Amino acid sequence: MPKSFSEQRSAVQPRMIRPALLSLFCVGLWLPAGADDALARLERDLARGPTATEVLARWCGELHFADPPQIHAEPAPGKNLPDAGVRALLKVSTSELVDYRRVQLTCGGHVLSVADNWYVPSRLTPDMNRTLDTTDTPFGTVVKPLGIHRLTLSALPTQAGSTVFRVRALLLLPENRPISLVVENYQKSLLGR
Repeated sequence: MPKSFSEQRSAVQPRMIRPALLSLFCVGLWLPAGADDALARLERDLARGPTATEVLARWCGELHFADPPQIHAEPAPGKNLPDAGVRALLKVSTSELVDYRRVQLTCGGHVLSVADNWYVPSRLTPDMNRTLDTTDTPFGTVVKPLGIHRLTLSALPTQAGSTVFRVRALLLLPENRPISLVVENYQKSLLGR
């Protein structure tokens, strides 16, 4: 029997981008020469790196957006309460607090990604929570001392406004306990546009 849409959406299954890249041209999204290679490389880098922040800092440096390449998390409008699917992925009860942070990750004045982040504050230290509440430090930088790693749930090209690539991922502690679910919307600026 086929799974329902919510079961499919909640499934923790990595998805490869290469077959989806071909659909970019079928739906009429024009990208400059080499853009599909750049998107495939971005997907590989994100899958290998422990945080998107580290990957974006490296890309920012390669694109010469800033020297030194430093990523800032600027608050972006929007609020999205955690639904049952988010809670299931984070493995929290209905009574456990899940916080939400929506930011634009920028470098040298360029918006690289707009990210939605649902996270479990009780799985972070008090200092980490305070830093997230009071600074523009990216989530990945704040939680790096926990030894986190990423599990990509989906990675697909898109043509939503200036977004060219969307990733859903879990950030996990070394024992695979989730601390965060992120939806990252990577921007055309990463393609040098």
